Amino acid sequence: MTRAFRPSSSSAKKPALVHLFCAAAIFSLLVFAIQSSLFAGTKKLDTNREEVQILSGFQSSVQQCVANRGLGLTAHVIDHCKLILKFPEGTNSTWYNAQFKIYEPLEYNYDICEAILLWEQYRNMTTVLTREYLDARPDGWLDYAAKRIAQLGAEKCYNRSLCEEHLNLILPAKPPFHPRQFKTCAVVGNSGDLLKTEFGEEIDGHDAVIRDNEAPVNEKYAKYVGMKRHFRLVVRGAARNMVTILNGSADEVLVIKSVTHKDFNTMIKSIPNPVYLFQGIVLRRGAKGTGMKSIELALSMCDIVDIYGFTVDPGYTEWTRYFSTPRKGHNPLQGRAYYQLLECLGVIRIHSPMRATRKQDWSDVPSRDMISRAHAAALRLKRRQAGQDGEELGQFGSCKVWGNAGPDESGPISGSPDMSTVRKYSNYSKWEVMPFESLRKEAKDHYMQMQGVSLYKMDGNKLDDLVCVRHSLKSDV
Repeated sequence: MTRAFRPSSSSAKKPALVHLFCAAAIFSLLVFAIQSSLFAGTKKLDTNREEVQILSGFQSSVQQCVANRGLGLTAHVIDHCKLILKFPEGTNSTWYNAQFKIYEPLEYNYDICEAILLWEQYRNMTTVLTREYLDARPDGWLDYAAKRIAQLGAEKCYNRSLCEEHLNLILPAKPPFHPRQFKTCAVVGNSGDLLKTEFGEEIDGHDAVIRDNEAPVNEKYAKYVGMKRHFRLVVRGAARNMVTILNGSADEVLVIKSVTHKDFNTMIKSIPNPVYLFQGIVLRRGAKGTGMKSIELALSMCDIVDIYGFTVDPGYTEWTRYFSTPRKGHNPLQGRAYYQLLECLGVIRIHSPMRATRKQDWSDVPSRDMISRAHAAALRLKRRQAGQDGEELGQFGSCKVWGNAGPDESGPISGSPDMSTVRKYSNYSKWEVMPFESLRKEAKDHYMQMQGVSLYKMDGNKLDDLVCVRHSLKSDV
């Protein structure tokens, strides 16, 4: 008779113990995962809290700066990034927007984090169109070059030789101007307010002076606007009058604001002045016009940017100009608020007859150290939000397109094709073949810190789409 097999009690317990062990292991792993997740989350929150604290402190400093310097403007903090600038009650908003059929508002919303990232980036950027930029940018010659040439007759440069013919007069091979090339720059607007204070000597005390369009420089206005003339940002309408405005000033550099066209090309061939094309960055911001572009140009070359002739009393209905009758212009209150924001971000310094004293005390503007810490905090937050936390992106983290410019790819000096007798004696070489050793120490140090890389902004509103061109340090140094 066969007896049924019965496992011993010890054999029956083994599977149960194995199951218990596995369950315990799984539970332990689950607890560990939850703890790790909570720890990581807590660490991230702690890190975010640190950045928020830095930016909140910076916001408080900006708020106090606006209170001290804003001529009645007040800053109302929403969070660590956002604030509202408000004009005082009773401000007479007489600027009428015919498109939207409304009067200009008396308060404006700003994102400090975006603003500080944008303007600190400008300090490292190139704002003049170059051949190396067109070569490095995807379809730079085919698509982008065509947008910078008026009356081309085509949407794209299918005939590159034809496009080069249009651009060669104003196209340097590589950047003619360097970040921090000048210590102090004066950007002189055209406001009639300039006639209320004799700024002339003060303006001429700067290393470089930037003016707009047809603003005259002569003995009649010298005590108000000075006599120095280094750069001039010009629009199409000013091209035909520029020979008279220049009045023999052969060293003054002209920078065309938007596109080149036959009027400009005709003018260029008749003058010895260097002429370049502004890179044409399109960004939404609170101030428009040639004056804003002049500030962008200055910031890409200068450590300190002082602006004159940009402020007027609130509520005026026309742009007043120091050299002509008033005319319609851009909405004034929005521009005034934005310039005040830029001053309290350490981007510019405003000089105006509305200020109580001529000798300005800048101690209420955030220090460069505070601005640098706020910029770093805003950048870390931005990268964390984009899922780039922990990545070592370095100073070239925003470079989406890379190019190289070797010592043999420098190209011709601007204006070398179709050289008239006048162009043969042009002053392009003063900038385009400038020896590296002739730059001021701060500019050379910055160039070495950037490893010989030039940064260019792509069109559009994104901060993270730079075209970056690496030069040969050996050939430049």
